[in-house]
Amino acid sequence: MTDVRMLPRDYTVLAPDGSEIRELVAVESGSMVHCTLPLGATSSAVMHRTVEEVWYFLRGRGQVWRKSESCESVEDVAPGVSLTIELGTHFQFRNTGDEDLSFIIVTMPPWPGEQEAVRVDGYWK
Repeated sequence: MTDVRMLPRDYTVLAPDGSEIRELVAVESGSMVHCTLPLGATSSAVMHRTVEEVWYFLRGRGQVWRKSESCESVEDVAPGVSLTIELGTHFQFRNTGDEDLSFIIVTMPPWPGEQEAVRVDGYWK
């Protein structure tokens, strides 16, 4: 049987980084959620223990900081931009626009739970 879901009106869970997560669909090898960072907000900086993610931005404007062993960058994001969060990458994001920052996250393997995200020193206070 396949799973079909509508985007929930209210967020399902508040993520460890402070963003609002609306759970969508999942299969054995991955899961998909809708993420919202409210106007003026900055997430906590985290890294993941076991998962990688692909992000696709739908609404708003913001910035994403990513730091790995080999590089560090801050990317401007807006509707149509996609990026990756590879295993072990430290990351943080902030809403710099005049509306909520919303994006889709595909997580591989599926999100295992709150213990997955480990707080790290961030780029923004």
